[in-house]
Amino acid sequence: MNWEGLDVSILGPACVAGLIVLSTHVPLGKQVLSRGIIFIDLAIAQIAGLGVILAQFIGVGEHGYMVQVAAAAAALLGAGLLAWTDRRWPEYQEPLIGTLFALAATGGLLLLANNPQGGEHLKDLLVGQILWVSYAQLLPALILSIVLLAFMWLRRGQLAGLAFYALFALAITASVQLVGVYLVFASLIVPALATAGMQGRGRLVTAYAIGAAGYVTGLVLSAVLDLPSGALIVWMLAACALLAQAIPAVRRSHPARAVAAGAAHSSGLHE
Repeated sequence: MNWEGLDVSILGPACVAGLIVLSTHVPLGKQVLSRGIIFIDLAIAQIAGLGVILAQFIGVGEHGYMVQVAAAAAALLGAGLLAWTDRRWPEYQEPLIGTLFALAATGGLLLLANNPQGGEHLKDLLVGQILWVSYAQLLPALILSIVLLAFMWLRRGQLAGLAFYALFALAITASVQLVGVYLVFASLIVPALATAGMQGRGRLVTAYAIGAAGYVTGLVLSAVLDLPSGALIVWMLAACALLAQAIPAVRRSHPARAVAAGAAHSSGLHE
């Protein structure tokens, strides 16, 4: 046990980074589930990562304004393409998203093939470096998150077409460079899935609580056990989602319980 790892100067910015990511990803995760396009976040995150890799490939530094622009431009381009395919072939949107993810992932591998540090770059993209973020790095992501949340509030959460895909792309671009592709996916899907049957403000509050608990426990355990933070936070998000099912209001509202109750009722009618 490494109790000295509980350093507020390191864990503090990391916790704030997690809360910033959750602020936009929890409401967007609800929309992703309702639309049935579960893997869009992986695809857009991978495309944003491809933009970062491409920027580095052509000589732009690892950090800085131009890298952010490259990531945002790539993500918005991918979002525009998906908005077009959603109008043209809505019934094939999920497999098209999967194909785009595979193309972006392998494109990154090709660009990093001759880079001696390619493996490390790829690991950072997937798992992230949440423990090494600073408050200064979080300011642009915080401002963008506030703008995106204000836009969602003005639209009362009703996003469609290009507006949904563009907003989604910008949110993913900000978060993937903070926490990595895996945590982006988990932050979107796990809290939303755990509260799938709930309605109204209670669902958002519960989903935020699950996400925050997952990030805090994951960061603390990773510091104490000296394990990779991003990977452990993903596991803690899943663990907190499972523990939330012990709460009666969450358990009763979950779709799986409703399906089981319906099956039991149907079986009773046939007897």
